[in-house]
Amino acid sequence: MKLCALLLAFAVAMPAAAAWAKEPDPAKDKKEAQQSPQGELDLAPSALSAILMDADSGTIIYEKNSHDRLPPASITKVMTLLLVMEALDDGRLKLTDKVQTSEHAASMGGSQIFLEPGEEMTVEEMIKGIALASGNDASVALAEKIAGTEQQFVNMMNEKAKQLGLKNTHFVNCSGLPAENHYTSAHDIAIMSKELLKHTEITKYTGLYQDYLRKSSPKPFWLVNTNKLVRFYSGADGLKTGFTSEAKFCLTATAKRDNFRVIAVVMGEPNTKTRNAEVGSMMDYAFAQYTNYPILKEGDPIGKVKIEKGDVPDLNLTAKHPYSVLIKKGASTQNIRHELKLDGVLKAPIGIGQPIGRIVVYQDNRVISEFPVESPVSIDKAGWWKLFKRTCAGLFT
Repeated sequence: MKLCALLLAFAVAMPAAAAWAKEPDPAKDKKEAQQSPQGELDLAPSALSAILMDADSGTIIYEKNSHDRLPPASITKVMTLLLVMEALDDGRLKLTDKVQTSEHAASMGGSQIFLEPGEEMTVEEMIKGIALASGNDASVALAEKIAGTEQQFVNMMNEKAKQLGLKNTHFVNCSGLPAENHYTSAHDIAIMSKELLKHTEITKYTGLYQDYLRKSSPKPFWLVNTNKLVRFYSGADGLKTGFTSEAKFCLTATAKRDNFRVIAVVMGEPNTKTRNAEVGSMMDYAFAQYTNYPILKEGDPIGKVKIEKGDVPDLNLTAKHPYSVLIKKGASTQNIRHELKLDGVLKAPIGIGQPIGRIVVYQDNRVISEFPVESPVSIDKAGWWKLFKRTCAGLFT
């Protein structure tokens, strides 16, 4: 009996002794919580899918289920804004152009700026309505302005997705309202976001925390950015939030510090607080561990290329945006160089935006990054008389 009592007392004491012997370690618990079952860093444990990318080079710093097809909600509008910015770039649209709201655009539910049928706003005002308030009505109004109908604009969105090589994206509308067969992935969103950020003026809108529409009317409409990181995270200036009950809470965010810009995407987060916290953690990690090494500044010459049978004999290429490579902080930057490599002989006609080559970046003899190069202008084929005169001139020079 005495032995049984002793054993019983020992068994009762064991949990208390174990608890006393192992004090909780918050730092260790946090570190362990950030590790995946495989032991890899998990910066977004609550997200269904996530990715962290260097905006200049496209180098992936961290990813989690990044190619899974998921409903994107209003992050869809990244592609909508990309096509709007392209239309502005090539002159099909001006910021001051008036956009009239159709019955269809005004009928959109969800997030909106409450456009009335027949109401007019400028293109710039509509962009603000999309970038800050995620207006579904503004998205459709601009889509119809550019393409005539929302469906035709959606065709353009899917064509652009194809051009960008997005394998897990298909759009059914330009707003992100729930629809069958409307999906994308965190990886594809990051690529769209990277492309949108090439239009550097977009952050003039996505980086605003608040603004007004209908300023001169009796009822001005106050816009507050749905992306609170632009106010509370240092360097954040975009890009787009999203929420539906199907998609849960989504965000593609960007921040820039010391000329180093990152893109962080999360999908399927349980709430806004967790979404913002995990995106903040992802960007903190990038800024703490990495930096970029500049290759070319915007406007720097890339090279002069010959155009066979073109109405111009050659083309001067300049950097449309900064080019850089991602490096670990403290890593060597010695012997980094770049070369322009063309896709064979360039023959007219060449369309604006047509791929013509790539910039290849080396460290010593190892390729560390590549950037596509597109024609900045359209080049028509030269007529026979111009080609004849050019040939004759060449004989005497």
